[in-house]
Amino acid sequence: MRIIVVFKWSRNPQDARVGVDGSVDWRGVKMSVSDDDPAAMEIAEAIAAGGEIIGLTVGDGDAAWAAARGAARTVVVTDALTDVDSSVTGAVLAAAIRRVEGVDAVLIGDSAWDYGVVAALMGQLGWPAVAGVVSAETEQGCLRVTRKLGSASQVLEVKGPVVLAVSASRAEQNAPGMKEILAARKKPVERLVLADLSLAPVAAVNSRGTRFPDTPPARIIDGNDPVTACEQLMAALRADGVL
Repeated sequence: MRIIVVFKWSRNPQDARVGVDGSVDWRGVKMSVSDDDPAAMEIAEAIAAGGEIIGLTVGDGDAAWAAARGAARTVVVTDALTDVDSSVTGAVLAAAIRRVEGVDAVLIGDSAWDYGVVAALMGQLGWPAVAGVVSAETEQGCLRVTRKLGSASQVLEVKGPVVLAVSASRAEQNAPGMKEILAARKKPVERLVLADLSLAPVAAVNSRGTRFPDTPPARIIDGNDPVTACEQLMAALRADGVL
C-alpha cells in the first residue's frame, strides 16, 4: 500500500500579526504542524501494511518532520506561496499527489485552521473522501475507517484511492527523539516547483482589513405574556417578509 501524508500545509492563525486597521500580516510565518498532523501519521502507519509512506508539504518548512515519524521519503513544493487562498493550496497539493503512481490513500489533518484546503483537495482529486477520521485499519483488501460524528462513531469500509481527513483525539504520544530526527534528514527529499506540476504562480492575497459583517440589531420579545409575545413574533416575521 502506498500512502501520502500531507503535513505542514497551513499556518497557525496565532502567528499572524493583525494591525490596528484590521489588516493581517503573514510575513515571516512558516507552515506549522497542526494538532491533526501527528494523528494522520499514526493512522498511515496503522494501514501501511509494510507499504510506503510518503510525506508531502509545501513552502519552506522543515521537510524532515514526516520522515522522522516513519515516512520513507518526502515531496516538497518549494515555491508554493503560503499566503494564497485555500483553493490554490488544494490544487497544488492535488497536482503533487497525481505525480506519484499507485497511491492508495491520502491522509491530511482535518485542521480547523483552514477547512477550505481539505475540501479543495478532495474536490480536485475527485476520489472518495471521509472526514472526521479518528482511526483506520486494513481488512481483506479494504480500509475499515472510523470517524466521529458529534457524540456518535461511524465505521465505513472503503477502497482506495481515497482521501482521509483525520481529526486528532489526543496529543502526540511518541514524538521522535534526536536520533530519529537526525536519521530523517538523510532520507530522500524530492523538491518540486510549480512548473514541474504544470501550474502557474498565483499572486499573493493582500488583506487590507477585516471587520465583522453588518447585521441588523436584534429584537428581544418579552415572553412573560405568551399571547402577546406570539403576536409580536408573528408581526415581526411578516414585517421581515418571512411569512
